[in-house]
Amino acid sequence: MDKPIYQIIRDMREDRDEKQQTLAKVLHITKQQYSLYETGKREFKIRHIVELCKYFHVSADYILNLPSDLPNPHRR
Repeated sequence: MDKPIYQIIRDMREDRDEKQQTLAKVLHITKQQYSLYETGKREFKIRHIVELCKYFHVSADYILNLPSDLPNPHRR
């Protein structure tokens, strides 16, 4: 079964030994709001996913658990 987005992000945070508070600051939200993301009680906003991709240096495909070989009709 595929991992949900919140689990992938929690795993990345824990792998770096980061606190939820740190990621909340990166996203300019409260720790409580961030906690709702990581428990799956609130859906991540696109802008927050983008910020987390930059912070962790990963692609959105990785966070969204999408195969990186999906066809891209705009690629030449």
